[in-house]
Formats: sequence, structure tokens, C-alpha cells
Amino acid sequence: MSEHIEVAVLGGTGKTGRAVVAALEARGATARPLGREAYADPAAAVAGCGAAYLIAPNLYPDEPELVRDVVAGLRGAGVERVVYHSVAAPYEPSMPHHLGKAEGERIVRASGLAWTLLQPCAYVDNLLPQLRPDGDRLPDELTVPYDVTTPFGMVGLADVGEAAATVLTEPGHVGATYELGGPELVSVADVAAAASVHLGRPVTARRVPAPADVHPWLAAMFAYYDAHGLPTGPGPLRGLLGREPEGVAAVLARA
Repeated sequence: MSEHIEVAVLGGTGKTGRAVVAALEARGATARPLGREAYADPAAAVAGCGAAYLIAPNLYPDEPELVRDVVAGLRGAGVERVVYHSVAAPYEPSMPHHLGKAEGERIVRASGLAWTLLQPCAYVDNLLPQLRPDGDRLPDELTVPYDVTTPFGMVGLADVGEAAATVLTEPGHVGATYELGGPELVSVADVAAAASVHLGRPVTARRVPAPADVHPWLAAMFAYYDAHGLPTGPGPLRGLLGREPEGVAAVLARA
């Protein structure tokens, strides 16, 4: 951006939002992290900001309506620049919450604002809480409700935050859509193998049944992962970062 402006991060108190805020602040930008209360009156929440990063809450029941309300609020507050946090493979019809993000993308594209879309793959970081010690217990497995050998372009959360800060603070990204994947395709079994090396103890990957009360959108996502994984390539993220994205071992070391 040609001038120093404040960036509103809607959803800025969650893990993704915190990564975006940290990356913005590392560049000397001013970030305004906003929690869920901001969605009730987005125009007031973003007043005085020059740009916004929009993250909807996980499994939000009507993400397109939320995006529509936020976009209207941004316009009302005079915010001209928006980056929307979407997902890899947003147009997959078998995953309803992905389709919600696809419709969110359509709304952002038609908003009249200067927009950019980011479509990150699953985070390596989502698996890390299972590896942290619990009292005297040292966890020795990763469990997921889908095939542990299916491929993903898993990405590091810090890299996603840095990519967001790049498109928000540097010129040349308006009207662009970037799918964000890690440096190579990996499975949960590969993450367990890397964790074994990093932690110096055996870590295995095991498939477990999904809970009986699992949200139907998650059940659909697990079925898709079971059949296809979520493969993505590293090219767009490599270009945004100006370096190779962090792989599993590097994310483990950072955490």
C-alpha cells in the first residue's frame, strides 16, 4: 500500500486472525483485531480503517449472508480494500461449507471493493495440539476420522499469515485469487513420521470413527478427505513469500 493505513482483521482473535495480525505487525503495519462482536455492526467496527481481512467463524451457518453484511459495512465505512479468507477447493459440491465460501467469493468479487481471495489448504498446525504433553503423558499418536495416507498440500499457519500481510501491504494483488499450499503433498501419516523424528519418540497415525454427533458438514468433509485428500500446489504461496513455504518439519520446529 502506498500509505500507512490500519487494517481491520475480522475474526482477528482466532488462530488464523492472530497469525495475520502478527504478520502485519511484523511489517510495521497497524492491525485492528476484531472478534465475533464485530460482525453485528461491521461498519462501526472497521471505522477509520483503510483495509480489511475477512475471516468467517468456522462452520458459520450462513457464511454468504455474513460476507454480504460485512461487505456492506465496509462500503458504509469507506473501506475500499478487502481480502477474503476462503478455502482450497471452494467449489466442491460435496462439501457444503466449502460451497458457502465459494458464494462468499462471488459476493466479494461483485462488491465493488478492491479485493483479493486467499484459498489456504488445511494447516499442519491443526494437528499439533495432539502432540503436546498432557501432564506426565507424552502423546504418541495422531488420530483423524479419515484415511491417514490421503494426500494434502498442508500449509503452515505462519506462512498463511505472512501471505495475507503481503497482499494487504504490497501492490499488485487486487483482483487475484491465490490457492495456498505447502511445499509438497503430505499425509497425516507423513506428519506423524516427521513428528517421530522431531520429538525423538515413535508417533503413529491412526484413523478413528467420527463422533456420532459430528456436524454433517464435517462428516461430508471427512468423506471427501477419505476419497481424495486435499492436494494443493506450492506455487502461489512461494511467489507471495519470495521463498519456499515451510514444510512439516519446519512447522514442528517452530511450534
